[in-house]
Amino acid sequence: MSRDVPNPVNIISSSVAQPWRWIPSLYFGQGIPYVVVMTLSVIMYKNMGMSNTDIALYTSWLYLPFVIKPLWSPLVELFKTKRYWIIIMELLIGSLFGLVVMTIPMAGFFQASLLIFWLIAFSAATHDISVDGFYMLALEQYQQAAFAGVRSMFYRIAMLAGQGALVYLAGSLKDITGKVEFGWCVVFGLLAILFISLAWYHKVVLPRPSEDMAHESTNNMVEQFVTVFSEFFKKKNLVLSIAFLLLYRFGEAQLIKMAPPFLLDEVVKGGLGLSTQAVGIIYGTVGMLALTAGGLLGGAAISRFGLKACLWPMALAINVPHLVYVYLALVQPQNLILVGAAVAVEQMGYGFGFAAYILYMIMFADGEHKTAHYAICTGFMALSMMLPGMYSGALQTMLGYSHFFIWICLSAIPTFIVTALIKIDPKFGRKV
Repeated sequence: MSRDVPNPVNIISSSVAQPWRWIPSLYFGQGIPYVVVMTLSVIMYKNMGMSNTDIALYTSWLYLPFVIKPLWSPLVELFKTKRYWIIIMELLIGSLFGLVVMTIPMAGFFQASLLIFWLIAFSAATHDISVDGFYMLALEQYQQAAFAGVRSMFYRIAMLAGQGALVYLAGSLKDITGKVEFGWCVVFGLLAILFISLAWYHKVVLPRPSEDMAHESTNNMVEQFVTVFSEFFKKKNLVLSIAFLLLYRFGEAQLIKMAPPFLLDEVVKGGLGLSTQAVGIIYGTVGMLALTAGGLLGGAAISRFGLKACLWPMALAINVPHLVYVYLALVQPQNLILVGAAVAVEQMGYGFGFAAYILYMIMFADGEHKTAHYAICTGFMALSMMLPGMYSGALQTMLGYSHFFIWICLSAIPTFIVTALIKIDPKFGRKV
């Protein structure tokens, strides 16, 4: 074979085989810490007897690192390589999971574990920055497009593992041993082993792209950082756009904190009294599959009709299914198939409606600094979940579950207001 003609075997090896060695594990590793601090912590605290008020307030603070991560993202650029940050953060996250195991038997378990969860959230946000940056540096543009679905799929698998399998395991071990603490110690011990193993594995298999390097000078970086932020806040219709980012999921942001406690709480307290295993199957597995299916349908709809045409149907889809929780709270059915179907309907609607939110962020961030501006948008996205979530537990405690879910339905009003006011190019998102 001529030296001028590339060997097809080498092409397959470099463009397909090698990314398959690290993209699935990298994005599975990106998803696990997020689902742990946002969902698994809520279920664990409920199992351990914490009040809904405390759970919602304090776990909502765990969104903060994801809100402010654009502020320290330049540090990942300035110091060391993204490959270095990935490995170090995975080692740190694994060690922190191990520390959670040590806090569970402690008298001050709640306060100590919350501190560690906050450190995990901070580490996970830093890991997100380095992973997404490394993905763009290590792959050619056509490879980035080819593996976009793969990275999303393995992120979703992490969600299924965290909300489904790990919750089910914790509940099963609790039933076998009669000790809630034992089940959660095993879960976090396994997570610690997983992340230390991931760090070792990625140290071996991650490529070393020549573009992945630390910046020698900080002067231009600081100046560029200030420029990027100032340009974002000069965008047209900024106030209305920020209002949309903060209010589009206003009802869902409150519901998501109280849905697992509602499913777990005793019937006499207004809940459904499900076992931890049942919640792992219904909310963590069936719900996540429905959420994924809704997201795929939403993306296909926007590609076919455009964002503007889909916005109102999607705003309705993300809010109207909240009525199923009103039904569940009033009737308190014990049929698991019925409960699973209701959760699936709500989650599919959320997945379908959330597609509009993602596409709007892409549209608003478009421009010279679209990568950085999109990161800022994700900060507002996290803030939109953090603020309503903080008071949702206290509100539920005051109103009771049935009236709380009615309030969630009324929370659609701010969503509909910003949906009516927002301006969108009719052609945006539509496949030409």
